[in-house]
Amino acid sequence: MTTITIGSCVSIQGAFVKQLSNGFVQVRVGDRLYSGRPVRSRAAA
Repeated sequence: MTTITIGSCVSIQGAFVKQLSNGFVQVRVGDRLYSGRPVRSRAAA
């Protein structure tokens, strides 16, 4: 599972498809593809 953000408020989790040349990531949710900025994971405190 990969999480991306679209705009400032919407987050989408889906299966990683590919890294785009502009730094965005493409994920698949069902039969739809979404592109957005990847969310970086944070280490547990």
